[in-house]
Amino acid sequence: MSDPRVDGLARLLVNYCVAVQPGDWVALRSDLTARPLAERVYAHILAAGGNPTVLWNDETLDETLYAAAGDDQLRWISPVEALLAERVDARIVIRAPENTRALTGIDPARQRLHGVAQQPLRQIYQQRAAAGTHRWTLTNYPCAALAQEADMSLRDFEDFVYAATYADQPDPVAAWQAIHDRQQRLVDWLRGKSDVVVRGPNVDLRLSIAGRTFINSDGKRNMPSGEIFTGPVEESAEGWVRFTYPAIRGGREVEGVEMVFAQGKVVKATARKNEAYLLSQIESDPGAAYLGEFAIGTNYQIQRFTKSILYDEKIGGTMHMALGSGYPETGSRNESSIHWDFICDMRTDSEILVDGELLFKDGQFVIA
Repeated sequence: MSDPRVDGLARLLVNYCVAVQPGDWVALRSDLTARPLAERVYAHILAAGGNPTVLWNDETLDETLYAAAGDDQLRWISPVEALLAERVDARIVIRAPENTRALTGIDPARQRLHGVAQQPLRQIYQQRAAAGTHRWTLTNYPCAALAQEADMSLRDFEDFVYAATYADQPDPVAAWQAIHDRQQRLVDWLRGKSDVVVRGPNVDLRLSIAGRTFINSDGKRNMPSGEIFTGPVEESAEGWVRFTYPAIRGGREVEGVEMVFAQGKVVKATARKNEAYLLSQIESDPGAAYLGEFAIGTNYQIQRFTKSILYDEKIGGTMHMALGSGYPETGSRNESSIHWDFICDMRTDSEILVDGELLFKDGQFVIA
């Protein structure tokens, strides 16, 4: 018997997240493991009057690409991908890997070469999204590999995912609209502010948000969401952070990350595990050593670390920052081939002050 929560999530993706309209060209990109959800999404795109194009992903093909392709092939940009970036109205991405460590044995330099070559496509998508001509959303389908990463049974992980997305609620759209309203009060309060100070046992950092815009991440682009974020002034970060959770990228888990910032740039970075990979990514290009995002997680349905950034960066009571490219709609000018999130728990003896006023204390917002 099919799980009704799968159809609830599909409806949410199509009708709320990207709000498919009649005539829209919709790219549906899905891992093969997520076929049950992809099938329901496809049906709802058609019901909404959209025109779906399906693209299937398989991490074994990615592994083959990095292992067997020449440098020119890694730099190649598919004309199909270029056309999608320039013209598709909406994009729904569903992730459900069979092996979350499929790329662990790949040379990071080859991943970096391919990532740098694909950067123009990411810039087109970002610029169109900022201009309102492209809508996109990303979600995970609960699968065995992600459940194992999270140290959960598949059944428990399914419950976790559908609770975090509110797909288990009678009216998921109404739930996300209520979240939007709560977060909008925070975004409105932050408008026009400039100086941010983050303090706690794992952080002592100052940065500027002068002239930048906080975005209310209310489930439209990530499902689940639950965060407010901006792009800090590029040269403003000063201080240090010890990130309390592992950072996972390219099939590698980097643990015990600490960074020191001066004039916005990472001037020192260390890690207990996979430090060489961390440093290789920071050296990808000039923008990779600067912050493209500063954010606060607001989804209190998520209270445990799962090793999936889609959930972990939203943990209620945490702060995260991303090295690399920023989102143009925030005012960020940072450009890079990477966007890598690092998370810091702020639920104990920690605070965030904005223009000298307390915004956030021990994992909770304190403004009215």
